Amino acid sequence: MLSHFFQYDFLQNTFYTGLLIGLIGPLLGSFIVVRRLSLIADGLSHVTLAGIAFGLFVEKKFGLLLLTPFYYGTAFSVIGAVLIERLRRVYRAFEELAIPIILSAGVGLSVIFISLANGFNNDLYNYLFGSVSAVSRNDLYGILIIAIIVITVLIIFYKELFMLSFDEEYARVSGIHAERIHFLFIILTALVISASIRIVGVLLVSALMTLPVAASIRIARGFKQTIIYSVIFGEISVIGGLISGYYLEIPPGGTIVMISILILLLTISGKKLWLNMKRKKAIL
Repeated sequence: MLSHFFQYDFLQNTFYTGLLIGLIGPLLGSFIVVRRLSLIADGLSHVTLAGIAFGLFVEKKFGLLLLTPFYYGTAFSVIGAVLIERLRRVYRAFEELAIPIILSAGVGLSVIFISLANGFNNDLYNYLFGSVSAVSRNDLYGILIIAIIVITVLIIFYKELFMLSFDEEYARVSGIHAERIHFLFIILTALVISASIRIVGVLLVSALMTLPVAASIRIARGFKQTIIYSVIFGEISVIGGLISGYYLEIPPGGTIVMISILILLLTISGKKLWLNMKRKKAIL
């Protein structure tokens, strides 16, 4: 793959995109997991699929290719994020209802647009499960812009997001505009999900944002360590998944997720082994 990497542009696009996604996915996922919003990734990924299906429908039926399906998916994801935030305000006593409502709408629209676009095809399959060869240079530039936006916002508003994640009531008392910060956070989540779909796929994107974080929680001491470890695990999963997917000639989404699962199992078993050894030393 290394020799092919310098020969083929699509491999370079995929690898660089994978590095970006392996960074921003777990980075934002650390806040998502701590805030117990893990299901939001599933909800917005299905809305993104609806946007992608809509883009394919427009291309098939009208021959219009003003934007690639990736950008339609991004637009739908952002709209879905805004609607989730609106519904959270409507159902203040049952805020978690907002996610399944939008998820259901996303699934319904996906089925409709996929049917209108004459069903499944190779392009849609690549969006569902990820692809080593489907990332264009324009996609790479779009994802790079998203990564810069996400990292910049997280650096600027790290303190506010940290306080809201661990003690929202105290954050509000301290004068933090919780609604504005949460709205910004959910928009960032939508952008990261739409960016990750190119590599991981719609059906598996939430795994990249949660599994590396779940593994890092087992061994980290503090939130900053959780972020660092989750990014490391995310990069290992993406790079390993892309390489194995390339040689096995299968979509990389599945291999990325399985490597993430393996890392999670290793951290769980490693933590148990370390605790057992510590107990034995204490007894002795």
